[in-house]
Amino acid sequence: MKLKTLFVVFLAAFLSGCGLFGGKGSKDVSRTTGWAYNSDATGDIPYESGYEQEAGPGLVFVQGGTFTMGRVEQDVMYKWDNYPRRVTVASFYMDETEVSNQDYREYTHWLRRVYPGDMEKLNAALPDTIKWRSELAYNEPYVNNYFRHPAYSDYPVVAVTWEQAEAYCAWRTDRVNEQILVDKGILQHDNTQSGQNVFTTDTYLAGLYQGTEGENQIENTDGTARRLKWEDGIALPSYRLPTEAEWEYAAYGLIGNVQGELLTERNLYPWNGTYLREASKDGKGRMKANFVRGRGDMMGMAGGLNDNADITSPVFSYEPNDYGLYCMSGNVNEWVSDVYRPLSNLDVEEFQPYRGNVITEYRRDTDGSLMRNEYGELIKDTIADYRNFKDGDINSQLIEGTDWNSAENRSTNDMYVQDDRPGAFSSLITDKVRVYKGGSWKDRPYWLVPGTRRYLEQTKAQNDLGFRCAMTRVGSPEGF
Repeated sequence: MKLKTLFVVFLAAFLSGCGLFGGKGSKDVSRTTGWAYNSDATGDIPYESGYEQEAGPGLVFVQGGTFTMGRVEQDVMYKWDNYPRRVTVASFYMDETEVSNQDYREYTHWLRRVYPGDMEKLNAALPDTIKWRSELAYNEPYVNNYFRHPAYSDYPVVAVTWEQAEAYCAWRTDRVNEQILVDKGILQHDNTQSGQNVFTTDTYLAGLYQGTEGENQIENTDGTARRLKWEDGIALPSYRLPTEAEWEYAAYGLIGNVQGELLTERNLYPWNGTYLREASKDGKGRMKANFVRGRGDMMGMAGGLNDNADITSPVFSYEPNDYGLYCMSGNVNEWVSDVYRPLSNLDVEEFQPYRGNVITEYRRDTDGSLMRNEYGELIKDTIADYRNFKDGDINSQLIEGTDWNSAENRSTNDMYVQDDRPGAFSSLITDKVRVYKGGSWKDRPYWLVPGTRRYLEQTKAQNDLGFRCAMTRVGSPEGF
């Protein structure tokens, strides 16, 4: 090879390595076409390298990984609905604490202000404080005070349904993204929002909410202003209820028990060991969580209260687990997103296991415009419902050669009620029954084990059942 040719090859390789020809180190030029990114001369091709997601308010990072999900102790309830199985959970974010009364009162206060006089919308969001009432106990003070009185502001909100928890997550997503745009000077706070003129992340990104512009607008490379796009990476993903796998994985906090890829100790509770009391010198003998120690013992003896809580306790009580999450056992049970099935662990995927997917798309009118409801929210239509997939849907119900309409089969399958379709049956457990986990202030220690699971209809509530939110992590599972 001639010296001149060798020099040209070397120079090209050097420039490519420097990124001038779109090599690995280039952030301004396409490595496949050589076209400049974010340049008006080449059509303003968007590209952002090294994006790193920030945690939303109240969230902590939970690095994902593999773990054994399900029962790890004796199945004293003999339900056989929680077979252990190794799965992998992607990294995500989770609320540091349970959602408190104060957190939830922000939501109801906003509804009163934005929808004045709409008692139907407000009442649909309010906790059912009647759940504190008992025929044979004097709980009336909690009916009137627990949610409203400032003495309980930092206590976990309870008596909310799964559907109310979902609605709170959606509301919180919009308020957090609205505040992000205000902080960046893209929007100004608008306290006159009402009716259909309400900021939601979806309506803003779709160009249906204008609001009051701030001083700092997003600009194209030619200096013209444009609206925020999802591709800008400024708005955060939605707050949501965690999946059962995410909740259980986060509760165990096994990141503190790992050396390399070796798990040194398998937890029974969110803390190491099998004991329910503190072993440290400063707190020796104190309970590690808020639960019932024994029959009729909700908090111990006067002068030595064992958990310092008669009912619930403030959300920052006790020591956090190794992910920095408080009260993942005890205090209140917590809703998760999953639809309940006894054998879910045998059906779901190994990666990101979950039962409950409902696929939706925005409804559009005849000219293709997005449609909104009376509250200005975009309307979504269901295009696929996988809650019952392979567990009661028509494809999984068809059993060749079996007559499920016969009296014999009906009598020998008591756990099923007959469907009106030939060859089909449906479970007494419907697609509107959801899982909750964690144990509460009125539970025995068995339910404090993160692997245990119970269920309740999504329209019902209990005075020991609350929730916390999660958020999907985008990009690298542990950061660059």
